Amino acid sequence: MLFGEGDAVKTHAGHANRTSSRRSVDPAAAEEFLRLYHAECPEAGPVQPRLDLVRAQIDRHGTYAHTAGELAFGARVAWRNSNRCIGRLYWRSLQVRDRRHVAAAEQVAAEAVAHLRQATNGGRVRPTITVFAASTPEQDGPMIWNEQLIRYAGYRLPDGTVVGDPRYADFTDAAFALGWPGGQGTPFDVLPLVVQGLGEPPRLFELPADAVLEVPLSHPRYEWFADLELRWHAVPAISNMCLEIGGVCYPAAPFNGWYMGTEIGARNLADADRYDLLPVVAGLLGLDTGDERSLWRDRALVELNVAVLHSFDAAAVTVADHHTESHRFLAHLAKEERAGRITPADWSWIVPPISGAATAVFHRYYDEADLRPNYVHHPEARRLREVAIAAERQPAAAAASPS
Repeated sequence: MLFGEGDAVKTHAGHANRTSSRRSVDPAAAEEFLRLYHAECPEAGPVQPRLDLVRAQIDRHGTYAHTAGELAFGARVAWRNSNRCIGRLYWRSLQVRDRRHVAAAEQVAAEAVAHLRQATNGGRVRPTITVFAASTPEQDGPMIWNEQLIRYAGYRLPDGTVVGDPRYADFTDAAFALGWPGGQGTPFDVLPLVVQGLGEPPRLFELPADAVLEVPLSHPRYEWFADLELRWHAVPAISNMCLEIGGVCYPAAPFNGWYMGTEIGARNLADADRYDLLPVVAGLLGLDTGDERSLWRDRALVELNVAVLHSFDAAAVTVADHHTESHRFLAHLAKEERAGRITPADWSWIVPPISGAATAVFHRYYDEADLRPNYVHHPEARRLREVAIAAERQPAAAAASPS
């Protein structure tokens, strides 16, 4: 399967070995999920016949297969249970792409591109998940190494600085070692996908341009802001977490909502270990960066976030602001309470990284619980990625900068 008519697809094979994390399904986890599904979806019928069938499958095979209805419900409830996500009000709207028959790297990459095209939706971003083959006691499911389907390269320079996103400098080195020729050397070169299929070494797949919608950033009041030539991609599709439903792990299940502006303006572009743009913006604003009491960081941070919201709106690309999203989260909380369900939430993630005390979510406590279904980082899978990336980047460490 190709990415699409006219797409130039480059693939490169790597040599990292994959450590197995195979395991049998816990029958108790399966039963807990099935009872939840049948309780919330009475149209599924009585639960006991399904329990009997699933127990028999686990006894015989160590695992079981979800029905299409169970998979869609599980994926949506996993979003509902994600305690670090503020945007859960629309969990029922998640579009579920069932690709459990797909396990080869080339097909996974092609479906990931199709996911991006569908989710982008011309700028009206759709919450979407694509679920690939599950792990079983006999074999691991496919894996996507990238943290998100779209991220920018970080090129190391001889003086120790990085062009692009420093967070992904190690990943960029690993991509070079796997055969990636690199991009144009700009601060916003899109990284290739690194996909590991069943029984395959990791392979690289470059994303076609039409699958990556980007928004150039400008400011409604400061014309010089556009001269910085900043941009950011429209779809935040997390791709390195396992979708866990009823004890079954789907290690490749990229999913996306839409951006909250602060994720870009207050974190990705502003963090000192990312693009570190606050000193640049403050300087252009004429602020005194030598005096902490001038609050230059705060003032630059606000203007950076103003630019993000303004630019996404001008491009007609979906984005949320942190005040509106805070009110939506409390609306979600109230709906869940009326339904008799708790809403687990990590306060440090729910409260936005700018103007926290001015948002509605700041002044309260939240339930702490680790519910299933959910999107999780399995320690063995995370360690696998870290070890594999470290192993691949060693040969490239001395020659990672682009020509």
